[in-house]
Amino acid sequence: MTAERFALGFRVKSGFAIAVALGAPAAAPTPLARLVVALSDPKVKGTKQPFHDGFGTAQEDQAEIARLVTIIERCARESVDALLAEARLSGRRCRRAGLVVGSVIDPAKVGNLHIRAHANEGRLFRTVLADALAARQIACDVIVDKTLGAASAKALKRTPTQVTKTLGEFGRALGGPWRAEEKAAAVAAWMALQ
Repeated sequence: MTAERFALGFRVKSGFAIAVALGAPAAAPTPLARLVVALSDPKVKGTKQPFHDGFGTAQEDQAEIARLVTIIERCARESVDALLAEARLSGRRCRRAGLVVGSVIDPAKVGNLHIRAHANEGRLFRTVLADALAARQIACDVIVDKTLGAASAKALKRTPTQVTKTLGEFGRALGGPWRAEEKAAAVAAWMALQ
């Protein structure tokens, strides 16, 4: 017997991600779970913003950045393992994942050091999450948040009104909170089911 399939969607933030799991088929997805996935260690100062050294200041100590990145990579692996072991997903196989991110800008092209730190963190958190998923043989797509509406309309072949209505149904099924981050993650999961 083949395990039922599902897809994951994530809205990646600094230090965590909102995850939504949807069961197949893509034509009528079943909302399975909404969870917060830790990508940092709250016990280790600096893992939420490893490229910062205090408010508005970029971290310049490369050894400290490397130490924090190692912890962040561990957190991502452990969190993905815990997510996939979640009881609501038991007996199912993840088909694919979608990662919604704020930007994919190359940090080296950012002149302002503080903004560059944010760009480095954006790249870091999406990369460690993608790597943790890849280690579990889950391919993923990265979608920039501001392009999500157009990308979802094309991929899902639904009108914005139909997508909004279905997202509302997912939110009622999974319970609150059901904010923009959860909706973005749900759309990414739905696209990954295609």
